Amino acid sequence: MATLAPADTGTVALLEALEARLRWLSAWTIHNANHLRDSPDGLKVGGHQASCASMTAIMAVLYFHALKANDRVAVKPHAGPVLHAIHYLLGQQSRDQLERFRGFGGAQSYPSRTKDRIPVDFSTGSVGLGVAVTLFASLVQDYLVAHGGLSAEQTGRMIALMGDAELDEGNIYEALIEGYKHDVRGCWWIVDYNRQSLDHTTADRMFRRFDDIFETCGWRVLTLKYGEKQLAAFAQPGGQALKDWIDACPNVDFAALTYQGGAAWRARLLADIGGKPHVATLLSSYDDTALAETMTNLGGHCVATLMEAFDSAQDDRPTLFIAYTVKGYGLPFAGHKDNHAGLMNPGQIAGLRDSLGIAAGDEWAPWAGVGDNAAEALKAFVARSAVCLPSPSGEGRETLEARPGGGVRREAADFPTPGPSPEGEGRLVIPPLPVPDGAEQSTQAAFGRILLDLAKSPDPALRAVADRVVTTSPDVTVSTNLGAFVNQRGLFRRSELKDVFHAARIPSPQKWAGHGAGQHLELGIAENNLFLALTAFGLAGPLFGTRLLPVGTVYDPFIARGLDALNYGCYQDARFLLVATPSGLTLGPEGGAHQSINSPLIGIGQPGLTYYEPAFADELALLMGHAFRHLQADDGGSVYLRLTTRVVTQVERAGDAWQAGAVAGGYWLHRPAPGAAAALVYTGAIVPEVLAAYEQLADDLPGLGVLAVTSPDLLHRGWTAAQAARWTGGRRPTSHVETLLAPLAPDARLVTVIDGSPSALSWLGGVRGQRVAALGVDRFGQTGTLPDLYRAYRLDTDAVVDAAAELFLS
Repeated sequence: MATLAPADTGTVALLEALEARLRWLSAWTIHNANHLRDSPDGLKVGGHQASCASMTAIMAVLYFHALKANDRVAVKPHAGPVLHAIHYLLGQQSRDQLERFRGFGGAQSYPSRTKDRIPVDFSTGSVGLGVAVTLFASLVQDYLVAHGGLSAEQTGRMIALMGDAELDEGNIYEALIEGYKHDVRGCWWIVDYNRQSLDHTTADRMFRRFDDIFETCGWRVLTLKYGEKQLAAFAQPGGQALKDWIDACPNVDFAALTYQGGAAWRARLLADIGGKPHVATLLSSYDDTALAETMTNLGGHCVATLMEAFDSAQDDRPTLFIAYTVKGYGLPFAGHKDNHAGLMNPGQIAGLRDSLGIAAGDEWAPWAGVGDNAAEALKAFVARSAVCLPSPSGEGRETLEARPGGGVRREAADFPTPGPSPEGEGRLVIPPLPVPDGAEQSTQAAFGRILLDLAKSPDPALRAVADRVVTTSPDVTVSTNLGAFVNQRGLFRRSELKDVFHAARIPSPQKWAGHGAGQHLELGIAENNLFLALTAFGLAGPLFGTRLLPVGTVYDPFIARGLDALNYGCYQDARFLLVATPSGLTLGPEGGAHQSINSPLIGIGQPGLTYYEPAFADELALLMGHAFRHLQADDGGSVYLRLTTRVVTQVERAGDAWQAGAVAGGYWLHRPAPGAAAALVYTGAIVPEVLAAYEQLADDLPGLGVLAVTSPDLLHRGWTAAQAARWTGGRRPTSHVETLLAPLAPDARLVTVIDGSPSALSWLGGVRGQRVAALGVDRFGQTGTLPDLYRAYRLDTDAVVDAAAELFLS
C-alpha cells in the first residue's frame, strides 16, 4: 500500500485525535449509564464498549474525511454510542441525551430514525437488515434519477457499517443476489472484521470465502488487514516471516495474545519463528508496549490505511471493505473472548481517562485532553467536513425536523425535486379512485383493475397518482394481479431489457419490457427482499426528497417469511402499501401451506402498519385511496390490505354514508334496530355466508344487524386508546367500535366470523361485556372445495346459524 503524501500527515493526526475522542466518549457514555446513573430496577444497562472501540477509527475517517454531503449511512447497532459521540462533537447531540443513554427519553440503544434526536439515515437493530437496506436504497436512488425525481448531482453513496457476525445473516446474501440482478451501484459495505461475536471467535476458514462471494456478484473487495506500523515492520529484515506468521495465526490465538499483551506476543513469536533469520533482532527493536501496538496495528485501526482505501473507491462500483480490527481496541479487555457484553469497572475507566489526559470532572467535555490549540484545530477540521457543510442546494445537513414520537431526523427537503411539484405542502393530492364495474368480483382482481385504470386514466390527477406508484413483488407479480399495471408501465431497468417473446410474436398476456421509465421492480422469491425494497422505496421522501407510493404484493401466508424485515421497515416509519393475497382457507385447492391463519393478528399487532380487509370492490377502491393519503400524512404510516381470490356478489349502496365508517374500521351493512338482541360481525371474504345466515335468522331475531369490520386493527386500537385516556388525565373519548355497538342491547349477542384466527374479532365482546361466538380458523387447513372447507372448519352458513342459536339457547 502506497505511503500517503506528506501533506496528508496533518490530516492523519487530526483524525487520530478524533478517533481517541470517539473511543472515550462512547466508552464514558456507556460507563455512565451502567455505573453512575441511578438504577432503580437494578438491571444491567449494557452498551457494548468493546464493539464501539473496534469501530472508532473507521467511523472517524468515514464521517470526517470520506463522507460526501449526499451520502447516507446505516451504522451497525452496537456502534450506536459512537454515532452519538460524532454528533456530540458536531454540536447536534446534547449531553443530556448522552447521560440518558438507554434511559427513558434518552439516546437509543441502537440508531433510530424515529426516536433518536440526531440525524439517522437508517434505523438498525435487527442485525443484517440495516446492511441490506442500503443496497435497495441505491436502487431507489437510481429509480428517482431515471424518473426525474433526483438529479445526478444530488446522488450519493449508500453505506453500511457492519459487524463481521452480520455476515452470518442470510438476508444479506439474498439482497446481494438481487443487487447483482439489478446492477446495483453507489454502495459501500464496510465490515468491522474483529473476528469475535457474542459467543465465540469467528471461523478462520471464512477469510477468503467472503471475497469470493462478493467478487462473484460484481463487487470490488478491498481488504484492510495491515496498518502502517505493521507494514513498516514487514519491510525490515525478518519482516516477511513476521507477516507470514500473522497471516497463519488462528483468530482465537490472535485474540488471546492481544489480551495478554506485549510480553505474551514476544514469547509466542520467539517460540514460533524466533529461529528464522533476523526475526529475533527485529523483535528486540521493540519494547513490550511498542510490540503490542505493532501487532494490533490492523488496517481497521490505522487512519492512513483507511483514508487511502476510501479514497481509492471513488467510482460507482459497489465495494466491500473488510477492515481487520481488534474487538475492544484500546480498552483493557481488548481481545478477551468475553468482552462483547463486558463493561470497564470504575478503576479501568479512570485508567483510560488518565491515559488520554482527561482531567477528572471533564469527562463530558467534547475536546477534553487535547489542549487548547489542538482543540481549536479539531473544531475547525470538523467544521470543514461534509457532515457539517451545506448540501449542494445550499441548505445545511444539520437541519433537523421534529418527529411526532419526540425524536428528530434529517430530511431531504433540501433536495429540490426536478419537474412538477406535488400539491398540498409537498403532498400528492389523491382523488377518489375508480371502482371497477362488475356484479361479482374478488378483491384481488379488483385491486389489479384499479391499478390498471390508474395507469391508463386520461384524468391528469389520477395519472399523477399512477406516476408516483412503484410496484414490486417476490416472483408473484402475475398471480397477485399486478401484471396489467406492469404491461402499461413496464419494468424498471437502468439498461433496456427487451421483451423477447413479444418481439418473436409468441402470444402472451404479459408484455414486459424493461427500461428506465418502468415502474415495477421485479424481485426474486425472497420475501425479506420484498420488505427491504418496500422500506427503501418508502423512505424515498425523507432520504431523497421525492415521496413515492410503493405497492408490494405477496401471498398472505408468506408475510411471516419476511416478518422481521416488515417490522424493521415499520419501525423506521417507511411508508408503503402491502397487498397480501390470496388469504385464508379460501385459497382452497392450494392446501394448508398456502392458507393463512394468523396474518390478521400480525396486522393488529404490528405498530406503524394499519390492517384493512375489504370484502367489496368499492371498499377496496376507497381504502386504496385512503392508504395513498395515509402514506403521506404527518401522523400516517404503512397500510396492509388482506385480499382474496374469492368472487363475491357486490352490494348496492344507498349513498356514501358508509364510507367514513369503512375507513375508520367498520360500518353497519344492515343496521340493527334500537335495542337489538344480536348482530353478525364479519371481516372479508366470508361475507356471502354471513349474509345468507342473516336471511335465515332475520325472522327469528328481529332487528338483527350485520356489522362489516373492514379493520379489526383500527377498531381495537381505537378502543384501547379510549380506555387508556382515562389514565392520562384527559377526557375519555368514545371509540368508533363503542359507537358502532351502541344501538345494540347491553346484553346483545355477537357472532363474529373471519377467515383467519377467531381472536381477531372475539375481543369485541369485551367492549360492552356481550357474549360472543367466535368463528374462524385456528388449525392448519387442507386442500378442498370451498363448501367442503367451510363445512369442515365451521365457516359456512350453517355454522353461523348454529352459533347464533347456541348463544341464545345455552
